[in-house]
Amino acid sequence: MQQENSDILKGTTTVGIIFDGGVILATERRATMGNMIASKTAKKVYQISDRIGMTTAGGVGDAQQLARLMQVESSLYNIRRSRQMTVGASASLLSNVLNQHRMMPYYVQLLVGGVDKNGPSIYSVDAMGGASPEEDFVATGSGSPFAYGVLEDRYKKGISEKDATALAARAITSAMRRDSASGEDICIVSITKDKYEEVSKKGITN
Repeated sequence: MQQENSDILKGTTTVGIIFDGGVILATERRATMGNMIASKTAKKVYQISDRIGMTTAGGVGDAQQLARLMQVESSLYNIRRSRQMTVGASASLLSNVLNQHRMMPYYVQLLVGGVDKNGPSIYSVDAMGGASPEEDFVATGSGSPFAYGVLEDRYKKGISEKDATALAARAITSAMRRDSASGEDICIVSITKDKYEEVSKKGITN
């Protein structure tokens, strides 16, 4: 069951960066409801398969429901076909689900990113089911204009994992300083063909 508008926890900043050999997904951890900070530890990055993650901006309940759906569908695909779903296929499946509910939409804006046989990739998926591949980097949520300012200025093709991690942290931090709906802590996940790993605080430098 979807939440009523008055119950939606919204406002966030999420970032996706493609680096040489993988993908960085990053978010802050504040969830707001109007002017109130509803949570300081909101989860906004979900692992949906071995090497694919999803970031969420928008309604917390809607995002959690979609994350659970994608985890189940990815597992079923793996069992039935003995192989992992690609990032593009995951984005297409999510797009189809959202498009089917466009008359009563999920209040979300999502990033799907990871590494498959085609290499690293990130897709931006909107509430109406539109899915767009992103070549280098992308930001979503209320703090995205501030994050984009940092990403546009500092991103370079072929960026290393370490530098991409630092850039994601810098972009999220910039948004947290200017966007009241973004704040608290930073969560960063690094995905390569060999790992899906949440970066420790010691590994985040900005």
